[in-house]
Amino acid sequence: MKPLEGLVVLEFSQFMSGPVAGLRLADLGARVIKIERPDCGEGGRNIDIKDLYIGDDSLVFHTINRNKESYTADLKNAKDKENVVRLIKQADVMTHNFRPGVMKRFDLDYNSVKEINPRIIYGVITGFGKKGPWSSKPGQDLLVQSMSGLTYLSGDKEDPPTPFGLAAADIICGGQLVQGILAALIRRSKTNEGALVELSLLESLLDLQFEVLTTHLNDGGKLPERAKHGNAHAYLRAPYGVYKTKDGFIVIAMENIHNLGDILKFDKLYKYEKHEWFSKKDEIQSELASLLKTKSTDHWLSMMKSEDIWCAEVFDYQKLLDHNGFEALQMSQEVETTEGETIKTTRCPIRIDGKRLFNSKAAPKVGEDKRKVTEDFNL
Repeated sequence: MKPLEGLVVLEFSQFMSGPVAGLRLADLGARVIKIERPDCGEGGRNIDIKDLYIGDDSLVFHTINRNKESYTADLKNAKDKENVVRLIKQADVMTHNFRPGVMKRFDLDYNSVKEINPRIIYGVITGFGKKGPWSSKPGQDLLVQSMSGLTYLSGDKEDPPTPFGLAAADIICGGQLVQGILAALIRRSKTNEGALVELSLLESLLDLQFEVLTTHLNDGGKLPERAKHGNAHAYLRAPYGVYKTKDGFIVIAMENIHNLGDILKFDKLYKYEKHEWFSKKDEIQSELASLLKTKSTDHWLSMMKSEDIWCAEVFDYQKLLDHNGFEALQMSQEVETTEGETIKTTRCPIRIDGKRLFNSKAAPKVGEDKRKVTEDFNL
């Protein structure tokens, strides 16, 4: 039995952040019902990634909506609205990620829903919070990354601001919403009371940076300074970074520079005292780079790994997927649509009692489960 079996989640969420939360709840056993607009469904069905579609829906929609059900309702229609209210009365959790004020127009804001079901856990994600000068801004991942300071941590010193090459804010915030929902469910088991759980994409990215923001707040307000080449962390001393070898790339994490000089038989590192390993980071890394590019990745890894140096080869996706280390994780799975199309994707990373969580059900078509939901909840 999965931990959340028997839990009913109504997902009014769209695009990425809210559906990511629903994905994880579904992986853990909850029954997640997407409440969608008739005909077109939620906006995430049309998010393009490399123009890949499965049937009428984008591949990315299938990526984050597997193992869910779809129930269509026009909230402006009185009968549909009545059925949605009946669903809310029987649900445990409800989520949405609309801009502030949208759900209020349908009388489905938290205070209204609490009157319908006092035990419900009501999860909300906004872009920048529900108050303040940014509250009406669209909560789009690249916009949030750009305003959070995050883009000055990636890339090298002379590079322009460099965002993560994925929807970092959406994915992190969705995971944090799950944390808040689970905490509220535990409290409900003790008090029988529901809860309002709120996050914003910006707050999630600020929390992601708690390590470096705390440094900035306590070092006199100095801005992060990325390494000249091979930057991996703007606040960590040499040798922390990425280095080119004769046939690829390797990374070296935290290590005593003098010890590294001994292992690599590279006496140019001995002249740098410990208090210079950060202030002369670029100089040290340049010296290391000049050495490491002379021989193969395997050559350097064999020297360093034998001495327990924290180092690794830099893999591209193909090398990762072909490695037996990836195979041992069993992180991939296939899901199948109702029309028989197969999609390769990843599984939930969590293991419960040693068991991996797989599910073969792909994302639903618009309204695919309306009849079943209507019957199960006596709508």
